[in-house]
Amino acid sequence: MPRYPYLLFDADNTLFDFDRADHYAFAAACEVSGLEYSEELLRRYWVHNDACWTMFDRGEATKDFICVERFRRFFAELGVDADPAAANRAHLETLSTCAFPTPYSVEVCETLSKTRRLFLITNAVASVQRGRLARAEIKPYLEAAFISEEAGAQKPTKAYFDYVFARIDGITKDNCLVIGDSLTSDIQGANNYGLACCWYNPKRAANPNGLRVDYEITDLRELYDIV
Repeated sequence: MPRYPYLLFDADNTLFDFDRADHYAFAAACEVSGLEYSEELLRRYWVHNDACWTMFDRGEATKDFICVERFRRFFAELGVDADPAAANRAHLETLSTCAFPTPYSVEVCETLSKTRRLFLITNAVASVQRGRLARAEIKPYLEAAFISEEAGAQKPTKAYFDYVFARIDGITKDNCLVIGDSLTSDIQGANNYGLACCWYNPKRAANPNGLRVDYEITDLRELYDIV
């Protein structure tokens, strides 16, 4: 019997290369906003993007609000008179077409799906995630995707995991593993719900919050020896 027959995978920067996709999406946002794309501008935008998504993870703001707010803050920093809602629409529309896999994610999902049940748990915008999944190489290996926007709750709340557990036959707190790159949503969520967790940490970042991390990997293929 496998140690963890149920695997709950995060999407962005775990199975999907979100950073790569975001280059294309941000370029589209720049185009509709009259800005010339550059890596420097992207880095400055990421500061606001990360801050806004952290607000969402903490339950301090809605997804609709933070998606526009990140561009509002970014344009305010630049002193640019551009429409943050239009920028966000262009960004999300482009992002939904970008289903770039992270290193080895397709191989790992294909291999593990033969003996485990794989599911996607994500806080991403539903239209974006459904668009990506329709194009993704990993789609055949995932039984279902649980998107916070459709669940009415988000990681790391207990309500989100209640939603997930109510929809997977046979899953228990002892037979599943949460795998993700985000400390504030994936690892915190697993901690909150009493689930085993594996931190996918290819950049070898620190764990400043002291959260419980049962396993830490830098390569998804390390999961073979864990699950």
